[in-house]
Amino acid sequence: MPRGLFITLEGLDGAGKTTQLKRLAAWMHKRGIDPVITRQPGGTETGDRIRALLLDSRSSALAPLTEMALMFADRAQAIAEVIEPALSSGKIVLCDRFTDSTEAYQGGGRELGSEVVLDLHKILCGNLQPDLTLLLLPSLERSLDRARRRNDRTAEKDGKDEGRFEQEQEAFYRRVWEKYCEIANREPDRVVVIEGDLSIEEVHEQIIEAVAMRLSALHTR
Repeated sequence: MPRGLFITLEGLDGAGKTTQLKRLAAWMHKRGIDPVITRQPGGTETGDRIRALLLDSRSSALAPLTEMALMFADRAQAIAEVIEPALSSGKIVLCDRFTDSTEAYQGGGRELGSEVVLDLHKILCGNLQPDLTLLLLPSLERSLDRARRRNDRTAEKDGKDEGRFEQEQEAFYRRVWEKYCEIANREPDRVVVIEGDLSIEEVHEQIIEAVAMRLSALHTR
């Protein structure tokens, strides 16, 4: 059985990842492709419990290293339970966030550095790398505004509190942004950057162009 394709979506909260993941999945369904869709943190029973702890604004006392350790606990479980079995069976996996997020948020935002993140990824995740990462980079201001409004709507609708990171100051998010750019510059063959305050359709078109190229390569392989 040929190995599947692992595609991740990355970016600041409010960058539009969830919307674009749904549109990409719909595009694939129309072409007879049934992707496995997951997210981090979350995507498994254990991961959803970790997610609730990590994103709840009441968890404000979490130390940066504790935060990073929980992110990797979630990821290791997701790889074992969802991602690796799907790839081994030849499926396409679409994942909302992966280790790039940890490098950006904990390595950059929390100033823990990239080295510890990448070392833990090798140890705990078997150094599993996405085949393609779609990095959405609208303006910092627009991303934060959308994220905060979204979390307010979610809290009003179903009572979920997932706003812990949105409480951070702009300097934190500036470091996250810069680390994402560093990752993209370091791995240009894997990371496709979609930058600017584009419309949903414009972002979708760029995503489809990048994904179609990888799908063609997969079929050739």
